[in-house]
Amino acid sequence: MNAPVHFDPKSDAHRDAWSVPLDEIDVSNPFLYQDDTWEPFFARLRRDDPVHYTRDGIYGSFWSVTKYRDIMAVDTNHKVFSSDAMLGGIVIRDVPIDSRRPSFISMDPPKHDEQRKVVSPIVAPGNLQKLSGTIRERAGRILDSLPIGETFDWVDRVSIELTTQMLATLFDFPFEQRRTLTYWSNVASVNTRAGTEIDSEEKRDAVLQKALAYFTALWHERASQPPKPDLISMLAHGEATRDLPSRPQEFLGNLILLIVGGNDTTRNSISGGLWALNKHPGEYQKLRENPALVTSLVPEIIRWQTPVIHMRRTAVEDFELSGRTIRKGDKVAMWYISGNRDQEGVDRADEFIIDRARPRQHLSFGFGIHRCVGNRLAEMQLTILWEEIMKRFPVIEVMDEPKRYYSNVIRGITSMPVRIPTRY
Repeated sequence: MNAPVHFDPKSDAHRDAWSVPLDEIDVSNPFLYQDDTWEPFFARLRRDDPVHYTRDGIYGSFWSVTKYRDIMAVDTNHKVFSSDAMLGGIVIRDVPIDSRRPSFISMDPPKHDEQRKVVSPIVAPGNLQKLSGTIRERAGRILDSLPIGETFDWVDRVSIELTTQMLATLFDFPFEQRRTLTYWSNVASVNTRAGTEIDSEEKRDAVLQKALAYFTALWHERASQPPKPDLISMLAHGEATRDLPSRPQEFLGNLILLIVGGNDTTRNSISGGLWALNKHPGEYQKLRENPALVTSLVPEIIRWQTPVIHMRRTAVEDFELSGRTIRKGDKVAMWYISGNRDQEGVDRADEFIIDRARPRQHLSFGFGIHRCVGNRLAEMQLTILWEEIMKRFPVIEVMDEPKRYYSNVIRGITSMPVRIPTRY
């Protein structure tokens, strides 16, 4: 196959997906997600080339896995498809060796298992039960502070505020400084081509080194105290992680994983869910008539939003997948956003349906050993928030199209103007 002759990422994201030559489709193009034009490109690939090779695309050459079952096959086969940061890690962007930050999500067993086990207790059922009252009280306070009849930014006032408060609790981070966590999360996940102040890996690293210094001091403080049920104390006292500060890049990698994983994904599902209900007023009406549907609404929001667009793996041996031979060393992207729209994996996958019979049948949390460790916490935050919303507001109106991230990793919403006409 030859490299694409047409190469203007902004206009490429708006081409007719059904007529463009297959070898010119590059679904790593972040404009597809910022401009929300991604769906037909993946529909085309699922139909015509479900394991698709992009040669010399924006982020190099790679395989795109776009169907539900094929994604499952890759995600559950960590022996062939490695997450190791030193082989390339978990995102399609090739990060220079010096800027790679290993974390347990970008490790293979046994090291992955040992480190993940250290932080897992924070999302164990008993601890979630303890957190639920705190989340409900905070959600109520945030919602009660919202203006009636005025337009405001839902992302800043609700999505960021609720998730950042939770993140501060999980880290036992100074509560009044919690927006620092939001900033570090944004810096860690921003695309350096997005036109922000973080336009190079060097600038990203300069900010994150400040985060590392802060957390290193916090670490030594917690290490000198008896174990407590917060993430830093767990890492400081965990057998597999107690020496992490001696490996600063790995320590920073795990911090970033916990900050972004505990913040970005839930934040964007909170925003994406309200947008989805506004785009599907019949489903919003269903919810008003039966607020108990919140329990199936939440996993449907998570499927529909798919807050993590893709995860990357690197093949460590040759492997045949749906008739295509993936070679050792090849980069492989699992496009969760596509698998969640695959009719063979999810019934009526292109519809937003809040009362699905099997709402948890989605790929948004991944599968296999890297399945999202905080999935139940994310669901709990969303469930409590929507329960509290339905007690207060008959409707929340989205006033304009949301502004979205320039990213092929996080499907995010940066701002979304809304208006609440009235309270109950």
